[in-house]
Amino acid sequence: MQIKELMKNGILLVVGNFILALAVGMFILPYSILSGGVAGIAVALQPLINVSPEIIINVLIIGLFIIGALTLGRKFAFSTAISSFLYPTMLTFTVNMQYTQNLDPILASLYGGLLAGIGVGMVIRSGSSTGGMDVPPLVIHKYTHIEIHKLVLIVDALTVLLGLYVFGLEAVLIGFISVWACAFSLDRILVFGGQQAKAVYIISDHYKELVTLIHDKLDRGTTLISATGGYTGEQRPVILAVIMKNQYPELTQIIHSVDTQAFFIANETTEVKGYGFTLDYKV
Repeated sequence: MQIKELMKNGILLVVGNFILALAVGMFILPYSILSGGVAGIAVALQPLINVSPEIIINVLIIGLFIIGALTLGRKFAFSTAISSFLYPTMLTFTVNMQYTQNLDPILASLYGGLLAGIGVGMVIRSGSSTGGMDVPPLVIHKYTHIEIHKLVLIVDALTVLLGLYVFGLEAVLIGFISVWACAFSLDRILVFGGQQAKAVYIISDHYKELVTLIHDKLDRGTTLISATGGYTGEQRPVILAVIMKNQYPELTQIIHSVDTQAFFIANETTEVKGYGFTLDYKV
């Protein structure tokens, strides 16, 4: 099982770095897009220091790798060391392809961002990093537990603003398209494969009848949570039920058929594991 997991993570690591290199080599650098990541910093700094973007990217990757290794541990350092070798090598290859189609910069920004997010997301799911600007979000996430895609969005937005002085407002606005697209696709990749479910909290005087119907009609378990009304001071149980998304309309019908005055809250969930979701029912 461990070998299978290592193989899966290895494939994610290699393919993710290649997709990221494609995004940067085919969309970001050829069209000078002020994107996030080390490529965006390279594009913003190149006119100021007159150093090729590839050199700037390699220097930044080495520096950020050292920070990540010191902060995120030995296992992270080992897997990121592989990325720190793979990504620059693959980037050199994609840059030398010189594959340009004279795209509109807005399209280049959009698709470059989407591909970059997919690549970074695959690498992060492998338990690694590209060694680039996804290291700062991972370090901040370790101590704050803020969602990674939100941190990536903030860091990338600040990166794009570096180019405001040299490239002007229009280039920055185009760059924000890449930042948004990268954060969007990164979030989709990180939650890909998770169970699309809802966690529903129900407060009702008819909780016993509701629990029975949820068990019988939806084939879902429930948990009764002791709670005290803040205004009335009365104690009453709160029903917690985790259901599949497509079961939510039926659940609302069940609730309304039993108690039209019931109060319930539904939250989206992206990761549900255990009996009835990731574990099969035993008959």
